[in-house]
Amino acid sequence: MASINTGKVVVGGLVAGVVANVIDFVTNTYVLAPDWTAFAQSHNLDAAAFTSGPVAATWVVVDFLYGLLIVWTYAAIRPRLGAGPGTALIAGFVLFATATIVIFGFTMMGLLTMSLFVKGTVGGIISTGAASLAGGAVYKEAGAAAGSAYARA
Repeated sequence: MASINTGKVVVGGLVAGVVANVIDFVTNTYVLAPDWTAFAQSHNLDAAAFTSGPVAATWVVVDFLYGLLIVWTYAAIRPRLGAGPGTALIAGFVLFATATIVIFGFTMMGLLTMSLFVKGTVGGIISTGAASLAGGAVYKEAGAAAGSAYARA
């Protein structure tokens, strides 16, 4: 069994992070903005803090770390499930489902509205799917022959 190509995990993770950041920016700035404003008001929070520089920087870093975890997971399961977009999507879905289950628990506690949870989940599925496909396309095993990034090493 080949070892994980750490360099390709980093490069693929950065690509996945860029994709996630772009999609999450659009989702949260345009699609969910009214929901986040209502959320802030209902929880007596400063809505302007949600879009402050430090908060935005934190979410940029989170998306890059998420991208790295997706590609690392893809690299780890690839020898068992095979190389390709399907495996990349599974890797992303595992991480996405883990976070979503926890957020659903918070939603049921009343910390998020069901509407915000559902809209955010749809945005997250799109973001994670696209990031998984992009990061997985970059990853290949160490010493793999040139060709498709999804080709089995």
